[in-house]
Amino acid sequence: MQNIRAVFLGLIGIAAIGSLVVLTASITLAFAGMLAVFTVVRALTPRLKPVPVRARAKGARPDMRVWNDGRGTIIDL
Repeated sequence: MQNIRAVFLGLIGIAAIGSLVVLTASITLAFAGMLAVFTVVRALTPRLKPVPVRARAKGARPDMRVWNDGRGTIIDL
């Protein structure tokens, strides 16, 4: 009876360790797949650069240029 119980507990332990290994491997593959998808999407998506917007200030001198480059207004005297 003791041998049967020991074999049964051993099989339960091996099954538990095997299921944990399978669970860990599947979670690792899921994270690797998500990382691969994010990397491909990031590589295929072009980087959008802000286009400078030209503007004229009312009453400004003709030789003065005013524009906004997306980071702030620039006044060129």
